[in-house]
Amino acid sequence: MITGFVAVMMLVIEYLNVLSAGKWQERLSRQRWGQYVLAAFLGAVPGCLGAFAVAAMYAHRRLSLGAVVATMIATAGDESFVMFALIPRTALLLHGLLFAIGLLAGAITDTLAGRRLTARLSCETDFSLHAEARCKCFPRGQIALQWKRCSAARGTLSASLGLFLLALLAGQVGPAQWNWIRLSLVLSSSLALFIAATVPDHFLEEHLWRHVVRGHVPRVFLWTFGALLAMHLVVEHWQIGDQIRAGRWAMLAIACLVGLIPESGPHLFFVTMYSKGLVPFSILLASSIVQDGHGMLPLLAHSRRAFLVIKLINLVVGLAVGGLIMALGQ
Repeated sequence: MITGFVAVMMLVIEYLNVLSAGKWQERLSRQRWGQYVLAAFLGAVPGCLGAFAVAAMYAHRRLSLGAVVATMIATAGDESFVMFALIPRTALLLHGLLFAIGLLAGAITDTLAGRRLTARLSCETDFSLHAEARCKCFPRGQIALQWKRCSAARGTLSASLGLFLLALLAGQVGPAQWNWIRLSLVLSSSLALFIAATVPDHFLEEHLWRHVVRGHVPRVFLWTFGALLAMHLVVEHWQIGDQIRAGRWAMLAIACLVGLIPESGPHLFFVTMYSKGLVPFSILLASSIVQDGHGMLPLLAHSRRAFLVIKLINLVVGLAVGGLIMALGQ
């Protein structure tokens, strides 16, 4: 599901970039605080879809490093749904704080690091634009002819997207029940299938097949699969209960370290502990700042250095904010 959604988002973003000649992304890139607000908002939305979208845009240098930091601090991943079910008032307060902290941390990151670090950690190949007429996104009168001369790339991509869409509709991929996440996946996948079915051969070969499918998707799949497998083995055999009960400050450090795991699940331990009154709010807040559900997994495929830098920044922010709140008695 993660690999499929990342691939779909990259296809759609690539299409919109060429369709608009990159104008919407240029405007976004020039509006520094607009980036932070948009990124933090996408992160604060429950689930990991917003974080995936931001990761895809960052991979193509359309968002700064600070914007990604804002997203990953603001997001609580799938644990948001559990928090709104168990502790709704606290969850609302928590997400508001995460949004504000994300904005501030993103601005500070870009102020200290600047655009040079973003360029060094971003995708080596930016969105590519061509002036030729053959890059027209929707060639009227030629779509049927393109299918009569269907290339292997178009057939493979369209069939893969079609099967992914059917799996979503059948509930075999993604959420089992119909909700906004499943609806978003279906709509975005349908749009990606429309794009693959209608764009001209040059656009499909250069922009979608070579850049997205061959360049990004295999790495996204392999790193996501490897990370999930490793985290499953670690979490299943890692006994942390006694360590967490050793003391408040020790719990704070452990919560932040567990938050480094790029996986939705470990954070639920601290959500449950807080709902039972076993840990203070500062522990829940610090853990929420550092952890980001599955949101960081695409960056493992894109840039391990970017992944480590962003995780380190979030760890520092989580320890600092959590320690301050704990010192204040919360």
